[in-house]
Amino acid sequence: MTKQELIADFIGNHQVAIRYIDALDADRFHYRYQNKWTAGQQLEHILRTIVPFSGALVSKQFVEETFGKIDRATWDGATVLENYKKTSLQAPDRFLPKEQVLFEQKDALIADLHKQLTTIGDLLGNYTEEELDTLTLPHPLLGKLTIREMFYLMAYHPLHHQKQLEQLLETYNT
Repeated sequence: MTKQELIADFIGNHQVAIRYIDALDADRFHYRYQNKWTAGQQLEHILRTIVPFSGALVSKQFVEETFGKIDRATWDGATVLENYKKTSLQAPDRFLPKEQVLFEQKDALIADLHKQLTTIGDLLGNYTEEELDTLTLPHPLLGKLTIREMFYLMAYHPLHHQKQLEQLLETYNT
């Protein structure tokens, strides 16, 4: 996948999930069943997971000096997802949403997400194909990933949470 395709998938998949959540009414936005995250919590979690990129990706020098280069063969998108699904799938505390995310916060969260997506897309555009395949970022469950590998995963991430939310909402009014 080229850099431009990766950026398009990352932004586009987030936009799909955002549109889905944005279309929910207040009752569905707040709906909780068996301690599963509400739509609001899913939205906040998605935002929390991308915010660090807008700081880290500003400087290629920072990325290289702080996180280094990959010392293994790079993974394709399918391998990244396969390896991710073998982990605990448990988000570290800093990425967990608040216990309650109000419907009234939805518009602000969505606006923040759109701002972050634009910034991150622009920053990724500054990296060469080679840099995407050699420079690394830390993933809390998978360890060092190349930037490209990280964004394979981050393009998948919002759709994963949308699917969880769709499954949750199947229990609404049942």
